[in-house]
Amino acid sequence: MPNPLRAVFAAPLFRRIGFHARRIGGQLDRHFFTALLTAVVGFVLIAALAVTLLEEEKRTFAGLGSSFYWAITTVIGSGDASFVTSPGGYIIGWLLAFFGVAIVAAMTGAVVGFVIDFLLKEGQGMGAAGYTDHIVVCGWNTTARDLIEELKGDEFTTKVVLLHDAERNPAGDGVYYVRGDITNTDDLERCGIGDAAAAIVFPTDRTDEADMRSILAVMAIEALAPDVRTVVEANNPAHVDHFRRADADEILVTSRLASRLLARSALYPGLSELVTDIVSGGSGSELYRVALPDTYVGLSIDELSAKLRGDHHATLLAVTRDGSSMTNPPTDFRLAEGDDAVVVAESLGELRPLELQHD
Repeated sequence: MPNPLRAVFAAPLFRRIGFHARRIGGQLDRHFFTALLTAVVGFVLIAALAVTLLEEEKRTFAGLGSSFYWAITTVIGSGDASFVTSPGGYIIGWLLAFFGVAIVAAMTGAVVGFVIDFLLKEGQGMGAAGYTDHIVVCGWNTTARDLIEELKGDEFTTKVVLLHDAERNPAGDGVYYVRGDITNTDDLERCGIGDAAAAIVFPTDRTDEADMRSILAVMAIEALAPDVRTVVEANNPAHVDHFRRADADEILVTSRLASRLLARSALYPGLSELVTDIVSGGSGSELYRVALPDTYVGLSIDELSAKLRGDHHATLLAVTRDGSSMTNPPTDFRLAEGDDAVVVAESLGELRPLELQHD
């Protein structure tokens, strides 16, 4: 059974607060605060001892403990004024109360300063996402903008973190923004790359230099989080081999994809609209990759297609085995354990989407 307290502190907000607390804590002068704490404890002990000596009825070991407790509560503003009756006791009580006001003011100023710093850094993209199982978008261009709009309209409520170097968040509301360099390991860690489900890398422009930076970004991601699935948009088809050497899981050359789809659409009218409708979210049938129940093992491709259509109103497009998709398996094909399917359906229904994983 999961620990409820651990689940609460694992929430993104608490993880962000913890990040800023560690950041501010690293900038503090520890020697100063250690000396201040020592002075506070010493002052309270001296005051408790003085009250014990000045008040006749409290000149016992138990009275010293009561005086120490009274001194602490007086400093924090909740002490009993009737605890002392001698003139010296009154003076010590006033000094403790005055000292307590200064301590409370310092603590209040520290808390307010932390909150202001937290809000300012978060607004400037200098915070840490704190998410788990999210998608990290590295870089910004028109394709990234359309992708985020697509993810916002998808039925899965996957959190999205954008890593980009700009003064303001170009993605708008609903996307956590981290300002930084896509090749910088510290900035990638602030995006929570180690806990992410996938990372998508976009070139900032259409130059070969942008592809080189994307390759460096993939290498940095793989070094920090080798289990995170990396998907890359490439400008130049000649750079695909370099992305593969960097261990990118999927490389998409948008110009090549667009040219091939346009060629098919010229031969078969309406094909581009069909493909766009299938891969986009919103209303109508959409493309899904789903996990298959263990009871489906051993089914032929015709039996699997009929079962998906009859039980889930889903049309089978392909079966994926060991990272390779088979769109038209042979007639003697049998479903094996670990296979998953690519289907077209209006909704998943009882089907379970395949969890993102690193291949």
